[in-house]
Amino acid sequence: MSIAAQEKKENHLSNEEARWFAVYTNFKREKMVAKRLAAKGIEHFLPLQKVTRKYTRKVKHLELPLINCYVFVKIKKQEYVPVLETDDVLRFVTFSRNLISIPEREIDILRLIIGEEVEMEVQQGTLAVGDQVEIIGGSMTGVKGILMGQQNEKNFVVALETMGYSIHMAIEPSRLKRIKAAAAPAEEQKQDKGGFKKYL
Repeated sequence: MSIAAQEKKENHLSNEEARWFAVYTNFKREKMVAKRLAAKGIEHFLPLQKVTRKYTRKVKHLELPLINCYVFVKIKKQEYVPVLETDDVLRFVTFSRNLISIPEREIDILRLIIGEEVEMEVQQGTLAVGDQVEIIGGSMTGVKGILMGQQNEKNFVVALETMGYSIHMAIEPSRLKRIKAAAAPAEEQKQDKGGFKKYL
């Protein structure tokens, strides 16, 4: 196999099937990009979260992007250039320099998450410590993640593996079911056989 063939970049754009991709936007221009994409008839998704900002004399209720400078588009190959030509779109998000589509399930998770009125925080990178748990109540039933903290903290983490992000939020322990215990050092396992309880 030639070096050129080995270095060929992966590209998930398809002429037949519309797939999800992410684009980078200029700072604080996500909503404007979404409007411009809508005007072009391009299917898109901008996840927004409701936040409260307290100032000296007033309180503001805002809808802010869940992931800064990200807008998601569901496109076929022929829509690639029209998306790039949209004002305030900087480029498509690539992973290891490859144009990789985002699985529908990760978009579905984002849609479920923004339906939850809980405080959340998005961090780059995924986490793999603590118990693996599944939500068993509410609109996010069936979503799996990692238990990370104490009650009343951002104790639940959903990893968006393709995008390389994790979302942290507070979920009541009564709505969580353990599906796999975290691996603990042998000495720790001897001292505490409660496993799941020590993370709550």
